[in-house]
Amino acid sequence: MADSSFDIVSKVDRQEVDNALNQAAKEVAQRYDFKGVGASIDWSGDNVLIKANTAERVLAVVDVFETKLVRRGVSLKSIDFGDKEPKPSGKEYRLEGPLKEGISQENAKKISKIIRDEGPKTVKATIQGDELRVVSKSRDDLQAVQALLKGKDLDVALQFTNYR
Repeated sequence: MADSSFDIVSKVDRQEVDNALNQAAKEVAQRYDFKGVGASIDWSGDNVLIKANTAERVLAVVDVFETKLVRRGVSLKSIDFGDKEPKPSGKEYRLEGPLKEGISQENAKKISKIIRDEGPKTVKATIQGDELRVVSKSRDDLQAVQALLKGKDLDVALQFTNYR
């Protein structure tokens, strides 16, 4: 019997993030508590840029944006605002967060080690660039690995694709 496999990837649906950003921008423009504080949320290249005249308002806009992301099924781990500490820039405060796509080498090694140590012994994980390929003769073992990784609290959003 041929080996079964699947890929572990970390991809972000840009359209869903864009929709969430547009919804958040609309809500910020309409809400009374954001009137007159210069609050805005927008794209800055591949980063999400949030501006307001106080640090508290910036964090409130972040909260609105994260709510919209969750409603659209986008993991909060896919956008990295760092320590969520707005930086003063002239008369306003700014917070910038890039989209995180792909699995870094250190995270790939961490995931591979979890599979080796805690997963079924018939499963092999190999790192291929910014994704992992998991191979086994048994599909049940592959599903056990997926369940194992879903139960772990990793600092990267994982999707399982290419299941064969």
